[in-house]
Amino acid sequence: MLNDWRVVVLSGSLVARFAHFERTQPAMIIVIATVQCKTGHREDFLVEFRKLVPEVLQEDGCIEYGPTIDAATGIGNQSVDENRVTIVEKWESVAALKAHLVAPHMEAYRPKVKGFVESSELRVLETA
Repeated sequence: MLNDWRVVVLSGSLVARFAHFERTQPAMIIVIATVQCKTGHREDFLVEFRKLVPEVLQEDGCIEYGPTIDAATGIGNQSVDENRVTIVEKWESVAALKAHLVAPHMEAYRPKVKGFVESSELRVLETA
């Protein structure tokens, strides 16, 4: 619960000050899965992935699940790769995430995209 929150504008910049922050919600599990697709196969991967999304969103404990791609913004220090897909997931618990990983639709999906994927990296985070 946020007990005290103030916003102060100094020299045109926004500065937020938090006097006291107390977490009242249980930690949420956030997954960032980075998929490096084989050159020219990002759209093939996304076609199969998008078919999976409605089933995953129906799973117990799934809060959010969807693919993203790099946006060419021109912002400095940004890495843009036309063959990368970043999947953002939010789960109520580690148990829900573990159940997702062995769900029948996930087992059926993996062989469908295997030929499109060069490599992948998984980061599992929790709210701080």
